[in-house]
Amino acid sequence: MTSPYRVGDELPPLEIPVTRTLIVAGAIASRDYQDVHHDAVSAREKGSPDIFMNILTTNGLVGRYITDHFGPTAVLRKVAIRLGAPNYPGDVLRLTGRITELRTADASSVEAVETVEAVVQVTGGNGIGHHVTGTVAVTLPEPPAGRAGA
Repeated sequence: MTSPYRVGDELPPLEIPVTRTLIVAGAIASRDYQDVHHDAVSAREKGSPDIFMNILTTNGLVGRYITDHFGPTAVLRKVAIRLGAPNYPGDVLRLTGRITELRTADASSVEAVETVEAVVQVTGGNGIGHHVTGTVAVTLPEPPAGRAGA
C-alpha cells in the first residue's frame, strides 16, 4: 500500500475552547475526582488560580486530533505525552502536528495486509505556553481511491 502522506507533512491545527464544562466532564469521564479539576475554591487553596484540565482529558483530545485528521479507521498504537502549562477555563488549546516517520508493518490478519504506521509529533499550546508535547503512533487507513501516492 502506498501512503498519501509524507514525512514532514503538517496536520491542520485544531482549536478547542477550554471551558469549565470540558474540564469537569473530562475529569468525571476519566474518574479523576481530584478537587483541583472541579472545585475552584479547593484549587485556589492548593495554589492554582482556578480548576485545570487533567492529563487524561488532554490525552483524549490528542487522540481526537489524530483521528479527526486520519479518519475513524485510523488506529492509535501509542500515545506518549508530557504536560507543561495548565489548561484553565477561558483559554483555547491549539493542537498542531507534523509527521516525523512513516513505516510499513504487516497486519496480523489472515491476508497479511501491509499497513502504514505514522509517527506524529504533537504540540498543544494555550495562552500561557506549551500545554502538551508528545508523539503519537497511528496505523493509517487505506487511502481513498485516487489518493494513493499523492
